[in-house]
Amino acid sequence: MSETKAERPVSAERIPAIQRREQILAAASEVFGERGYAGATTDQVAQAAGISQPYVVRMFGTKENLFIEVLERALDKLTVAYRSVLAEPTPVGETRQSFLGQRLGETYVDLIEDRGILLSIMQGFVAGHEPVIGARARAGFLSIYRLLRDEAGFDANATMEFLAQGMLFNTLLALRLPDSFNDDDTVEELMRATFTSKLDLVIGVSQESENHA
Repeated sequence: MSETKAERPVSAERIPAIQRREQILAAASEVFGERGYAGATTDQVAQAAGISQPYVVRMFGTKENLFIEVLERALDKLTVAYRSVLAEPTPVGETRQSFLGQRLGETYVDLIEDRGILLSIMQGFVAGHEPVIGARARAGFLSIYRLLRDEAGFDANATMEFLAQGMLFNTLLALRLPDSFNDDDTVEELMRATFTSKLDLVIGVSQESENHA
């Protein structure tokens, strides 16, 4: 007896292209975030996404194109998250800048749950020497600066301090210091001071990533 249409297995090719694209970009965010642009391959991305390497190349063309789209996706998610905070009202008794500084910082750390987002942004900055990637990374970094300055109302010093704090977050994640939280008193002290109320989230995501690996 022949299979009915409902009984036939659905092939990877029949998944809607937009859904497949997001699946690949999510996997690529993790791979590029962990290995960097130079160290990652389209084959590693394909394996992480559970599809064939030729399919990745067919959809994105080159590794550089794929990395650019990963960076664009990460910057877009960051911008959307920040603008959602800017739409929140200021609680009674708080100044606008103090409120936004805290909430934007918390929102930045929350993005760690979308695996690879924060580290893929940092990897874009690290690849600043690459002509195409560097141009997009610089434009993205300056767009974040302008958002904080023009939309959040931070002055130049406050914006600089906020961005520096974000770079510290990324550095601790890139160094995988959360993995040593229970083994080194200095790591514990630094992470408690850096992540404050979001520490449990960072530790939890780190443990999930280690188990996943």
